[in-house]
Order: sequence, then C-alpha cells, then structure tokens
Amino acid sequence: MNKKQRTHLENRLIEERDRVMKELGHYDESFSSTLQASNGDLSSYSFHMADQGTDAMEREKQFLMASKEGRYLWHVNQALRRLYANPETFGRCQTCEKRINLERLDALPHARLCITCKEQEEDEQRR
Repeated sequence: MNKKQRTHLENRLIEERDRVMKELGHYDESFSSTLQASNGDLSSYSFHMADQGTDAMEREKQFLMASKEGRYLWHVNQALRRLYANPETFGRCQTCEKRINLERLDALPHARLCITCKEQEEDEQRR
C-alpha cells in the first residue's frame, strides 16, 4: 500500500470517527433531556400505561443504537492506532498477512481481516 492510499484510508477513518462522535452527541442530548422537556408536558409522567411503554421502548432503542455506535467507534479508533503504530503493515490481514483488498478497506476502513479470513471467522462463530 502506498502513502497516498494510506492517507486516503486515514482520512476515511477520521471522517467515520467524526460522524460517529456527532451521532453519539445526538444520543447524549436525547438521554440528557427529561421526559418533560421532550414532550412539552408540565408533568414528567405519562398519563397512560401505553404511553409509558412507548417511552420506555424508545429509550431502549436509543440506548441500543448508541451502544452499537460506541462499538463501531472502538473499532475505528483501533484501526487508527494500528495505522499510526505500524503504517507499513496497515491493510494486511491479521490472520494470513495477505493484503486486504483496497475496495474492502475503502468500504470498511477499520477491517482487520481479508474476506477469506473474515468468512472463516464468521463460520466458526456460527458453530
């Protein structure tokens, strides 16, 4: 992988990190807001049990999405660490050490495995 390609992937990783941080900021705002602020009521209590259930479900969905974004951010940060620590080996599969296809890295810049090794890993996880 040449320097231009590494720079492109570094920029992609930084863009992804910025996007995820912005998204997590939105979730943080929604978690911080009270029920009263979110629906404009004078009371923070729902009047009907169905409303309470809907509110709880929406909070749970937001938490799960924020958790997913947090895991994705961890993977992006790990890829940036790998890139900065050993730029010469970035883009090589951590299992077989073959070059990861550039199209795969462009689509998934934090990829650490080539397609073949990733398929084998997923097959083993299914068993």
